Amino acid sequence: MRDFKKIWKVFATFFKIGAFTFGGGYAMIPLIQKEAVDRHGWVTEDDILDIIAIAESTPGPIAINSATFVGYRACGVLGSVAATLGVVLPSFVIIFAISFVLRQFQELKAVRYAFHGIRAGVLALLCKALWGMYKKNKKNWASYLVMAGSFVLTGIFDVSVLPVLAGCAVFGLITARLMKGQVAK
Repeated sequence: MRDFKKIWKVFATFFKIGAFTFGGGYAMIPLIQKEAVDRHGWVTEDDILDIIAIAESTPGPIAINSATFVGYRACGVLGSVAATLGVVLPSFVIIFAISFVLRQFQELKAVRYAFHGIRAGVLALLCKALWGMYKKNKKNWASYLVMAGSFVLTGIFDVSVLPVLAGCAVFGLITARLMKGQVAK
């Protein structure tokens, strides 16, 4: 019975995150971090960075992947199912309902302006998530090189994210090995 209460709490938490976050998975990262780390203690600060890195590099939306990993850490397989359903269900219900109504109102100026405002708010949430991850990341020449190289490849040259992430992983392994060798000397 105790496990059911915790699984229900995982579902309810991710349902709330899914229901009240606009802008997709990246906008959910600060809320997932606040709920999973600060409020419930299901994972640590270091865990959340690893979870986000894994969620970004696995197929599927980052919010769903992050929810699945956090849910698994909190309550095993049933926790991952509960978190995944919780984060997906609000969007599904909202989009299903809006799809019937939106066609009739999409040309109204008020609706267009509302969506412009939502986009601006989402950008602020993304910047907050980026800043939070930057503050927690180790700062050395390798980190800055990976950050700048990834931005240039994906943002300027429009290279797909998957090969960039694979390259970052290989670069991280190589530099960690080289730095470990320097420390040992």
